[in-house]
This record gives sequence, structure tokens and C-alpha cells, in this order.
Amino acid sequence: MNYTYNRHLPNVGIDDAEMRVRHVLQELGFGVLTEIDVKETLKHKIDVEIDGYRILGACNPTMAHRAIGLEPRIGAMLPCNVILRQIDGGTEISAIDPVVSMAAVNNDELLGVASQVRDMLHAAVDAA
Repeated sequence: MNYTYNRHLPNVGIDDAEMRVRHVLQELGFGVLTEIDVKETLKHKIDVEIDGYRILGACNPTMAHRAIGLEPRIGAMLPCNVILRQIDGGTEISAIDPVVSMAAVNNDELLGVASQVRDMLHAAVDAA
């Protein structure tokens, strides 16, 4: 089972890909609550070199509010992560599939919200 939705952006650097995905996320009502530059963190913490790798913790407040209303502890599974990975010939954007991650919770209404969020994240990845 795939747990992310992915798109390869040929000949697009990670900085440009990040700018594009942030813009589209904002248009869809998401904010980026957390940002982790994994490449820099690994270099600083354990002196390991990897290609560009960034994690953006995206949240749509309306959808998060609905989810928390249905399942008060669901915040342990938020926000929705979007990663940018520098790969040969460009950048890959991947977004979590919230339906897969929320499937661990036995709540059909929550899965409905997760399905709406999945569609929004797919649209963001496709448009970036």
C-alpha cells in the first residue's frame, strides 16, 4: 500500500520546488507549521552528507478542526507532511496519504475528512 503521493519535477531544483509547493499549499488553505531541513540537520548532528531533503508540516486549519472534533487525540497524527527530495535530474515531491495514516483509527467520519485532505494534497502535488 502506498503511503505517499509522489511527483517528479524534472530539472527543477529543490528551492524552486519548495517555493512552488508552498504557494499551491497556501492557495488550498494550508499553512506550513513546521520545516525540517533534514540534510542540514544530519550534517550538523551526526556529520553525514545526504542530498537535499526537506520536510514541510502542512496544516489546513479547517480540516484539522473537523478532524479534532471527530477524534480529539488525532493531533498526534497531524500535520500532513510533504517532503521534497533532491534526486537525479530534479526534485521529487511526496505528500502523506492521510487516508492510509488515519486508517489506524476506527472512525468512518474521520476517514471522510482524511479523504478530502488527500484530494487537496494530491492537487497541491500535481500543481506544484
